[in-house]
Amino acid sequence: QVQLVESGGGLVQAGDSLRLSCVASGRTFSSYVMGWFRQAPGKEREWVAHISSGGSTYYANSVKDRFAISRDNAKNTVYLQMNSLKPEDTAVYYCAVRDVSTSTYNYWGQGTQVTVSS
Repeated sequence: QVQLVESGGGLVQAGDSLRLSCVASGRTFSSYVMGWFRQAPGKEREWVAHISSGGSTYYANSVKDRFAISRDNAKNTVYLQMNSLKPEDTAVYYCAVRDVSTSTYNYWGQGTQVTVSS
């Protein structure tokens, strides 16, 4: 059974940093795309970043130059380093995994809350 478990969320002040982690289990995900999404209250879920199996990274404009996604295939883990956090980054953050042959994310974590106070 595939399971994704996020951790690392919390309450921080504007300008602070947080590092989210997502551990995947149930299969090896080294050949999969791993991504982060977020959903703020009253808003639709939005894509934040993803990383390919080869390590190429892609970011939403809103987080580019502030967030960094990385992965450790040996640990089946994807990370999201978030720097210079802003109140508008407040959301539940989800990790997700998809096969490279599809644009649909097949597996999702339960989410971790990030709250940034001004």
